[in-house]
Amino acid sequence: MRIAPHILHVAQPVEGGVARVVTDLVAAQLAAGLRVSVACPRGGTLAYDVRELGGRTLLWDATRAPGHRLPAEVRRLAWLVREVRPDLVHAHSAKAGLAARLAVRGALPTVFQPHAWSFEAAHGVMARLAVGWERYGARWATRVLCVSEAERRTGHRSGVSARWHVIPNGVDTRVFRPDGERARTGPGPLVVCVGRLCRQKGQDVLLAAWPEVVREVPRARLVLVGDGPDAERLRRVAPPSVQFAGATQDTASWYRAADVVVLPSRWEGMALAPLEAMACARPVVVTDVDGAHESLPPGLRPTCLVPSEDPGALAQAVTALLGDEPLRAALGAQGLTHVLDAHDLRRATGAVTDLYRELLGLDAARVGGSDEGRKCTTT
Repeated sequence: MRIAPHILHVAQPVEGGVARVVTDLVAAQLAAGLRVSVACPRGGTLAYDVRELGGRTLLWDATRAPGHRLPAEVRRLAWLVREVRPDLVHAHSAKAGLAARLAVRGALPTVFQPHAWSFEAAHGVMARLAVGWERYGARWATRVLCVSEAERRTGHRSGVSARWHVIPNGVDTRVFRPDGERARTGPGPLVVCVGRLCRQKGQDVLLAAWPEVVREVPRARLVLVGDGPDAERLRRVAPPSVQFAGATQDTASWYRAADVVVLPSRWEGMALAPLEAMACARPVVVTDVDGAHESLPPGLRPTCLVPSEDPGALAQAVTALLGDEPLRAALGAQGLTHVLDAHDLRRATGAVTDLYRELLGLDAARVGGSDEGRKCTTT
């Protein structure tokens, strides 16, 4: 009797987009008959969701940023790898990618998925150190898995020489879908921004743009959905027309209630929020960072794509959409069709499973590959 391959996912973020991707992969891989474990810190939603799916969780008590605890974190992870004896390690985001590659050092097939590059979040010496590590650490990644061609190009331009694989993000179109009449949450048009409240997601840029939006559309309201380290600072500068909804598992309801969904990120690999919003047939405005161009259908790019850190351009795009209901409906319909065609979750998770099959040298019968998952690129 053949034993199914054992996949160990390693993640430091335990909520938000990275946790969502890991949870979706675990669900698909368990359904395909794989054995799956997840090493992550306590707290957040990730460990609970994985256990609910029937996966195994392992406590890896790691901080978000590198620091004096890193050697102990690497030792703990190396011990976990020896204990569970996975066939393949899949490390998600910068911290897990750092620790996992140091712990495994090429002894097992290792997939590193940046979920946006660490050096884009840093400045000065720290940025140079992060680039230096990614260049060096690439030798211990059997594949570096990017969620967009733009993310791969950013790594390549920064001198990271890797065996690349690109699989665009997908969303669960059974959860994120149009749902009849749009819910009304109050008077006036509603703009929604879903994301961790942090510098990366650029909510401060949106708040800088918001007074101009309200001047043009006086009854407009903005809801920031999420929590994070910048929450208190953002609350202090937000006007009364801005609501902080906090973190929620039910982001789909906010997308459906919105007239426009905005994500003003400073950097990304390929953000999930715009894909989720389009799956709910809502128009989006996103900044032109890695993955944004690829995540939008061509018909949306002239209207919905704006420069990063440009409050004026952001305000102009949001205002234009709020003032044109037929255009919003048309863009929402185009976005929905695009997500169904190119970003369905089953396609993305199937492609990851196919990558595992390739790296483990196994046939599709042993690693549940899917024809949904064939669209990807390797370099």
